[in-house]
Amino acid sequence: MPQNETMSIQSAADVVAVRQTVRQFSIAQGFSLVDQTKMVTAASELARNTLDYGGGGTVKVEALEQGSRRGVRLTFEDQGPGIPDLNLALKDGFTTGGGLGMGLGGAKRLVNEFEIDSRVGEGTRIVITRWR
Repeated sequence: MPQNETMSIQSAADVVAVRQTVRQFSIAQGFSLVDQTKMVTAASELARNTLDYGGGGTVKVEALEQGSRRGVRLTFEDQGPGIPDLNLALKDGFTTGGGLGMGLGGAKRLVNEFEIDSRVGEGTRIVITRWR
């Protein structure tokens, strides 16, 4: 299995492919079923946001090793409209699209590390990491 893979997110089928790839990387890194599910769920939420709100983009999936620790890092990037108020967007229940509003805040709770950089008119970059 490769140490990293960059995938395009341009359709619902791509979101499914991201989920499958993240599960494969999580299994290869020795994640428990619970941790696999957390990472796949976070990936699904963020891939869907990349498609729906960012107009599509990419995700880089990376297998990590730091000493005895093993993990998976995902970097989502789009050139969409950006997020004007990150604090508001991270609150539970916030949505601009009629969804459940669990996306960003929910994804953040499912992983060990969460970074977001968004510039209005330029796009958004979200990096998440989960360690075994």
